[in-house]
Amino acid sequence: MVEQINAKQFDELLKGGKPVVCDFFATWCGPCKMLAPVIDAMSEKYGDKAVFVKVDIDENIELAARYGIMSIPLVSVFENGVQKDSSLGYMSKSDADEFLNKNL
Repeated sequence: MVEQINAKQFDELLKGGKPVVCDFFATWCGPCKMLAPVIDAMSEKYGDKAVFVKVDIDENIELAARYGIMSIPLVSVFENGVQKDSSLGYMSKSDADEFLNKNL
């Protein structure tokens, strides 16, 4: 299961050497709930290549504002502390696999 973190933990992760895959979500968001098991499956498959985390945008408003997050779910890949690519909305396992294979 992918760990939920806060903005401070997120900022620390970006300083690390591994790419970070972040699922920006909210607890009230239906598509976010549908995406959660897909992200869990991808973390098992790509866990050796990246760190997978979840950030609740309602609890981390400043982080959502920093990255201009206006819609969720949003899955972003960060490399060397910089947002490399994002995917907005629900993704099937095959779509998520394609997205991550391209970016990791």
